[in-house]
Amino acid sequence: MAWCGFTRRGSRFLALAILVAISVIAYIRGYIVDSEEPILGNRLPPLYEKVRANEQRLPHYKEYQQRTVKYFFAANHAHSSGWGNVMQDFLMMGLLAHATNRSFVFGDYVWNPDGSQYTDYNGKLIPSRIPLSALLGGLMVGGPMPTGDDTPRAVSKEFFHTVCPNPTVLQVPDVNTDEMRFSDDISAAYVFDTWVEKINSIEDPCLMLDPTNNQVFEFWIFGNKNRLFSIWPYIVNSPVATHWEWSPLIQDAYKTNRHLFQPTSSRFSARPFGSEIENTTTPIPGLLALHVRRGDFKDHCLHLARWGANWHAFNSFPGFRDKFNPPPDAGKGEASDTAIDIYVRHCYPSIEQIVEKVRQVRMEATDNLGYLYIMTNGAIPWVEELKAALAVDMNWDHVGSSRDLKLSWEQKFVAQAMDMLVAQKADVFIGNGWSSLTSNVVMLRVLQGFEPDTNRFW
Repeated sequence: MAWCGFTRRGSRFLALAILVAISVIAYIRGYIVDSEEPILGNRLPPLYEKVRANEQRLPHYKEYQQRTVKYFFAANHAHSSGWGNVMQDFLMMGLLAHATNRSFVFGDYVWNPDGSQYTDYNGKLIPSRIPLSALLGGLMVGGPMPTGDDTPRAVSKEFFHTVCPNPTVLQVPDVNTDEMRFSDDISAAYVFDTWVEKINSIEDPCLMLDPTNNQVFEFWIFGNKNRLFSIWPYIVNSPVATHWEWSPLIQDAYKTNRHLFQPTSSRFSARPFGSEIENTTTPIPGLLALHVRRGDFKDHCLHLARWGANWHAFNSFPGFRDKFNPPPDAGKGEASDTAIDIYVRHCYPSIEQIVEKVRQVRMEATDNLGYLYIMTNGAIPWVEELKAALAVDMNWDHVGSSRDLKLSWEQKFVAQAMDMLVAQKADVFIGNGWSSLTSNVVMLRVLQGFEPDTNRFW
């Protein structure tokens, strides 16, 4: 329903803003920095000097310096947030650049935008910013476009500022009206088309969004399936999404740790694996991957209950077996004990509930599942307890987790992307419906053609 007054709109916005803020804080305190290892110490986090240097010498730069190329730089990228939220923003801006036949200008994954090299978070030192090509590969970071696609290749923000010292700076509020931002009646496709029209009306090849502005697609739209599903035809037909790739750093981490999630038993020989396994569209036969959030995510789940929040849009495709409908006694800042129990079971399941769900999914699966991989930020003792409970309940060839990974120093700070690669390729995946990381994995799996019943939720 469209809003008909400022007070109602303001109240809705306040609720959404609170929910978004809680989501960001929960993610920040969860997946990326909640580590068992004391990072703050004698060894400083990596600055990815070689990765960053490679971004500044891409092979097409010389050609682009000698001819007119149109660029689109969303300098207002999401920051100070978890990778799941930031990845959504990069994806949408990459789609917009491609739709307007402009070179996508990529920047860093920014944790702290104050210009520092490191950030002390709860006694743990982390990089303030990470070059995007430490996480992503392919066309999002300057790789070649598919054959027949003449869209200019992506460039770094440093290159952009070299060839575009005085770009046209576009103000997001000049395009995004309050109704476009907040109304349930305004689809994401309408917002996208409005921006395509605006960008195409600008002759200047050097176009940048004001870095102080909000994002074009703000966090809450990704949680509204009625609005976001309209953008799916753009996603499924764009190489930005269909040719999504992970970085060599992530691929190397995968290869080093493949014994944790790649079955080697002869009973899986019906589906080939080997050197092909690094192809992100090749499933890992026999693998069930789980995304299990711990830490203070339980507090976040309680807030979700009080606001009656639904799952992320891409976790709610109509063909999925597992669905969630907010109970009627949850929302507007309050939730009954019964409603809270429902949310916690789906959002922060206990070991017993996880074991129960895994047993159900394995029994319902079409493929023969023999390997388990647990993507988690849980404390090591809790993860070991979970692994033991799963192994006792059913016979598994192997049960591994994020805590078992052997990673280089650079890989430790981008390990969530390696987990996403594993989940993207798993025969079956069980995720958290309120997680943007789960949502991104599910989106990639749907694009790859995984059957709907292989995407499950707590």
